[in-house]
This record gives sequence, C-alpha cells and structure tokens, in this order.
Amino acid sequence: MARFMTKVEFKGKVILETIMMLPIVLPPTVVGFILIVIFGNNSFVGDFIEWLFGGSIIFTWYAAVLASTVVAFPLMYQSAKTGFLSIDKDIEEAAKVDGASDFRIFMKITMPLAAVSLITGAILSFARALGEFGATLMIAGNIPGRTQTLPTAIYVALQSGNMNLAWLWVITIIGISFIMLLFVRTKAKE
Repeated sequence: MARFMTKVEFKGKVILETIMMLPIVLPPTVVGFILIVIFGNNSFVGDFIEWLFGGSIIFTWYAAVLASTVVAFPLMYQSAKTGFLSIDKDIEEAAKVDGASDFRIFMKITMPLAAVSLITGAILSFARALGEFGATLMIAGNIPGRTQTLPTAIYVALQSGNMNLAWLWVITIIGISFIMLLFVRTKAKE
C-alpha cells in the first residue's frame, strides 16, 4: 500500500491516507468497536466470512491478529512510505531504460534500498501489535489459551492479585520491546 501511495496521485489521496493513519490516534476501544461493527455477525463482511469459513472470527485468535494488525498498520505504512520516498527515482528509471521489468526493479532495487525503513517499520509495528490491549480485548476477548495476549494476561494477573505472574509478563514484554527498539536504533545508526 505504501509503495502504491508513493507512486500514484489521485483525487482523495489525502483523505485515504488520513483514514489509514486513524488507528494510531484513535482510542483502541474505538478501533475495536469499529472492527466489531465491520466483522460482526450483523454485517455484510461478517456474514460473508461466516459463509466462507463456517463461523465468525469474533472471539477467535484471528480477531486478535486482525485487531493488532489494524492498530499497528500506521507505523508500518509510514515507515515503508518514508523508505520508498527516499529512493532516487533516477536509479529506478535507469533500470527501466536497461530493460528491467517493474517487478524486477521492485525486488532488486526498490526493496533493498528501502530495506532499513521496512525492517524498522516491521519491528515497530510488531512491538505495537504485541502491546495491543483495547481493540484486541473488544473483538477477540480474553479466553486463556485461545485469545489471551500478553497485555490481557497482565491485566488478569493483576486483577486476581497474582503479582508474581503479572511481573513475569511485564518483564517479558519489556524485554522483548527493549530488544526490538535497540535493534531499530542500532540499525538506524548504520
């Protein structure tokens, strides 16, 4: 999507980009509510998914992945867009003049030149998805062993007074997040 948006100009592009960036500023419960409305049993999309797969995705691990992806998407999109915009168009044009196909240019020139931004976006969006709580809780619930995520496990442990388990999960998520951010910061300096 980021590559498409950097290559094409069309009426309403700013509005579409604004809509794609909304999950980064909306409260996660609002995102969860919208996902329930779109993918719930009373919607065309929800009915289609139920017909296609024989069941709803609400309160499944698919819903947790969907919520995390939607909330993390703006970070990946913005990082990828920045990477694609930083590429000198003359390099891609030279490859085109030399007879390279658009696919070959994308795979052999564009992707390697944007790799640092793409990796950064992937890590930041994964870290954001890992910490998602509100939207995930609304659409996937908190079913231990099925849809429970680290943030909801921390919440349940704290609510039940199990501070040792809560600390274990908190230290785990801090450690994972620290390692990912450290990797991004060291790659940014290269």
